[in-house]
This record gives sequence, structure tokens and C-alpha cells, in this order.
Amino acid sequence: MYKVAAIGGDGIGPEIIAEGKKVLEAAGERFNFEISWTDFDIGAERYLATKDLLTDEDLAELRKFKAIYFGSIGDPRVQPGVLEKGILLAIRFSFDQYVNLRPIKLLEGVETPLANKTPKDIDFVVVRENTEDFYVGIGSRFKKHQKTELEVIRDLYSVKFGLDIESDAEEIAYQIGVITREGARRVQIYAFDLAEKRRKKLTSVDKANVLSDVYGLWRDVFSETAKKYPGVSTEFSFVDAITMWFVKNPEWFDVVVTPNMFGDIITDLGAMIQGGLGLAPGGNINPKGTSMFEPIHGSAPKYKGMDVANPIATIWAGSLLLDHLGEHEAAAAVVSAIEKSIKDGVVTKDLGGTAGTARAGSYISECVRRE
Repeated sequence: MYKVAAIGGDGIGPEIIAEGKKVLEAAGERFNFEISWTDFDIGAERYLATKDLLTDEDLAELRKFKAIYFGSIGDPRVQPGVLEKGILLAIRFSFDQYVNLRPIKLLEGVETPLANKTPKDIDFVVVRENTEDFYVGIGSRFKKHQKTELEVIRDLYSVKFGLDIESDAEEIAYQIGVITREGARRVQIYAFDLAEKRRKKLTSVDKANVLSDVYGLWRDVFSETAKKYPGVSTEFSFVDAITMWFVKNPEWFDVVVTPNMFGDIITDLGAMIQGGLGLAPGGNINPKGTSMFEPIHGSAPKYKGMDVANPIATIWAGSLLLDHLGEHEAAAAVVSAIEKSIKDGVVTKDLGGTAGTARAGSYISECVRRE
């Protein structure tokens, strides 16, 4: 018996989570395990009614679970960023989910925008550091003649650009990126361990040729860690270069490890080359704590309740959840069932089919049971 927390969230979230649960329960029937779900009312509706985003009580209850199954967040009635930061990012940081895991895999029957590329060419994983870099939220903005924090950066600014910040700059904003040795090491170890289980190749992404201090540390830690994994071949790639190579030669990559901001960008590119956001799952992982699994797309509020949303990304995220729980055969069976559904044409409109959300989820469930 596995106890799993479920947060449907906003928009299409509750619908796609319902289909994901259906598939995971089918996998449990086939592979002899059960899932006990605990649903949490966290999202826009509660926020609008109570102004509660993520309470201490929520966190205390969620901490009791090894895995959270998350739908989507976002509502047009709430200012952008409020729900995302106050709920989704708050969960990631509160539970120190320092690994963002994103499989980039082209499934059989799915078209990619890359000419002449097939499923054997697009099958790699991006491991994104999930708690540091420019997403730590250290920064500010200043206008002329403000005397608070402006004093701290005036000298550096003047030396760097040869300008008097008060007379030459009408307004200035800054953001600080933070990489710690410990933060880089732990996510890189996760990536090296994963590469050992796959094709034993790891690519590190950075922009050390320009941001040499923050990403120089990332490189140093990567080089040190690599010495402990002599069986894994390694390479460095600048982030601008890797965007080109993802498009030109995706078959080159096996496991890619990247700081937070670059990971956020290149995994969306990866989602497109694997067929679109409706096919892109993600995991936010703390190997020793509470992890969260979700589709990477948004809440699509205009499609709420219309039975048209593609549930595949959510179901695939459920496969990642099962893998995290140690049910590896069941996890693989879910992905195989997704492929079977695609090949059979039982898919939603975005993939060229006519099935609704519930029908697509039910068919994948049937495939899991009988394959």
C-alpha cells in the first residue's frame, strides 16, 4: 500500500489527475500494489475564498507522504505569479526538491518537428537543479537618488561600466544567481547515478564563458564529481550551443545536467521536440523526502470541464511517480500503454484524435491491464 497525496489544482488539473489516478490504479491491479489517495484542496478556489495559498498545516500534512501527484496551477482571476510562487514553488522549496527530472523521449506514433528524426534519435533525460541559481529571489529595483540598497552596488557599477549610476541611470534592476558547492554536488551526483543506469554519458550545461564566477563553481564541482564515476563519459556544453544541438543532433545526448534557469529553458525546447507540452511530464524530487510529479503544461482554464485536455503528460508523470516508489515494471507498463493508445489513435484532438480526456485515460488504463 502506497500513500500518495493528490492536488488537482486549477483549470483542467482535477480532470487530468483523475485520469492519472485511474491509470495508476490499473497498474496496481496488474502488479499487485495499492495506492491510497489523500486529496488536498489547494489552489485558486481556496485562495479566492480564504486568501490561503499553502499553509503550515498543508505542509505538515504533505510531509507525511513520499509522493505528491500534482495537476496544474493558475487562474485568470488571480494575478500571474501569486499561485505559482505561493503554491508550486513553495512546495518545491519547502520539501527541498532539488532535482527536476524531465525525460525527453519521442514516443512511437508521435510526430516531431525535427525532420527525419525518429524515436531512436530522441531519448534523453534532463536533470535540472531545482532550488538555486537565479530563482532564489535575491534582487531589487532602484530609481534615481534612492539611497537604500543603491549604495551597495554603486561602486561596482561605476567600475564595471564607467558610469555614475545616479546621473546616468534612470532606473536599475539586479538579480543575483546563487550556486553552492553542496547544491551543485548533490544534483550532479543524482545525474551521474542516472547516467550509470542508462548509456553512461553525461553532458553538463552552463554559461561559464560569460558568467564565470557562478558557473565556474558549477564546472569545478562537476569535474571533481566526475572523478568518482570513471565509467561515465562527460562533456561541457554552453547553454546557447546545446539549444542548437538539441535540434540538430538530439541523438547525441543521454543525460544532461544543468543549473536551474538554463534547465527551465532547455526542457521546454525538449518538450517541443518530443511532440509538445501535452506529452511532457516532470518530477520534482528529493530522494530522501517528499517528491512531487506533474505535467509541465499549464492549467488551460478555458478548457476546464470540456473533456478535451490531453491527459498523457499527467499519466506519464504518474509513471515517474511509480518509478520513484520502486515500482519499475509498473512504470514501464504505463509508458508502453501510452504508446499503444497513440498507435491505436485513441488520443485527444491535439494529437489528431477524437477521444475526450476521460476516454483517453480509460483506454490507457485498459492497455495497462491487458498488456
